Amino acid sequence: MDSILEAFQEQMRIIAEAQQKRTKLTGTATSRDKTVTVTVNANGVVIETKFTAGIEALSYAQIAKTVTKVAQDAAADVARKNQELAAPITDRRARLPKLSDLVDGMPDFAGEIPVEPPVSLAPPGSPERAEDDDDATALRFTDVEEFDHGEREAEPGRVTDPSW
Repeated sequence: MDSILEAFQEQMRIIAEAQQKRTKLTGTATSRDKTVTVTVNANGVVIETKFTAGIEALSYAQIAKTVTKVAQDAAADVARKNQELAAPITDRRARLPKLSDLVDGMPDFAGEIPVEPPVSLAPPGSPERAEDDDDATALRFTDVEEFDHGEREAEPGRVTDPSW
């Protein structure tokens, strides 16, 4: 048990160090024609956009499209750096014993964590963003209780009370 506690404390120290390093991470990308450069922080938020001489040769639509693409590339760059930073933590965690190894009958929750689906890079209003009720990737919940959402008479002191 002492070695497990020691390993856990070491893991927490490594995570804290990685968090500190992550605060300084940036990702940068430049357009092929070198007219646009975008830098994002560790969360993928744009923190700097630079245009070079020659940008005036592009139309507003071309500039907008280029800035969007370069910002997406910068976000992908910082996402790769985030993964590299987290890799030692993930590898170390994989070597630690699972809760089910320590306590008989305890379920192993690691396999139950859902994986986030990829986020669309399509602009608003594009066909990829059109809502489709029959979409196979839509979230469906099967283990839910039913609740009658029909109209109920307002009860004094409740949120449904019209005096609110």
